[in-house]
Amino acid sequence: MNPVIDTTELAAALRSAEPPVLLDVRYRLGGPHGLPAYRAGHLPGAHFADMDAELSAKPGGDERGRHPLPDPEDFAAAMRRAGVSADRDVVAYDAADGIAASRAWWLLRYFGHERVRVLDGGYAAWVAAGHPVDASDPEPGAGDFTPVPGGMPLLDADEAAQLARDGVLIDVRAAERFRGETEPVDPVAGHIPGAVNMPETSVAGPGGLLLGADVLRERYEALGAFPGARVGAYCGSGVTAAHAVLVLERSGIEAALYAPSWSGWIADPRRPVAVDPAG
Repeated sequence: MNPVIDTTELAAALRSAEPPVLLDVRYRLGGPHGLPAYRAGHLPGAHFADMDAELSAKPGGDERGRHPLPDPEDFAAAMRRAGVSADRDVVAYDAADGIAASRAWWLLRYFGHERVRVLDGGYAAWVAAGHPVDASDPEPGAGDFTPVPGGMPLLDADEAAQLARDGVLIDVRAAERFRGETEPVDPVAGHIPGAVNMPETSVAGPGGLLLGADVLRERYEALGAFPGARVGAYCGSGVTAAHAVLVLERSGIEAALYAPSWSGWIADPRRPVAVDPAG
């Protein structure tokens, strides 16, 4: 299944006999909470998925990073409240760029749900296409989703370090953060030695719509990321990198996620830090 769906496809799916469950994952690091925007208007029938309360466990300043993976049962309970069931499609969306929505996509895939996609261009594209929005709260769902961990490849710190040495580990943060010139979020600047940089902001064009698969495939291949290659991705806390995993999958490349990402890596001061592009 293509992990991305466009507004035309989604509108048709919502008119079908079995429409997909919609998850509104509007979230921005350091920005306002997404719930007010959801309540002001969302795709009809969509349920709000809270990044911090439902798609992450509480951070503890440890090697799990700033957005630890949620407890399986807590996550499953939140998904069931949204109506998620194993035999029903799910579409996640956010404001535009798909980064926050991809966290929900990755978690559902990791916990065993295979029929999940992200709306290309998110809420902005839906509105721009003239499709209807709603401001009412939907009734709680009655899904039957049961988590089965292991549906997506996951890296620990040692595996991420090894992949940076003998595979391709992509750091998707901004180039200046990768180089260690600045670090606006975490207490240590730099990157995992051996990692390569491809900022996730470079994969989308105007309005947050993804660039063509062929264009992105060429960019990944320039980094050594080919179909069949050993590839992984990380960011600051594992949210943006989930989007990289989605875009890589769309390009025919399987990638593992180092979920703790940079915030988890630097929690152990013994781990090496690189501060130049050569690593």
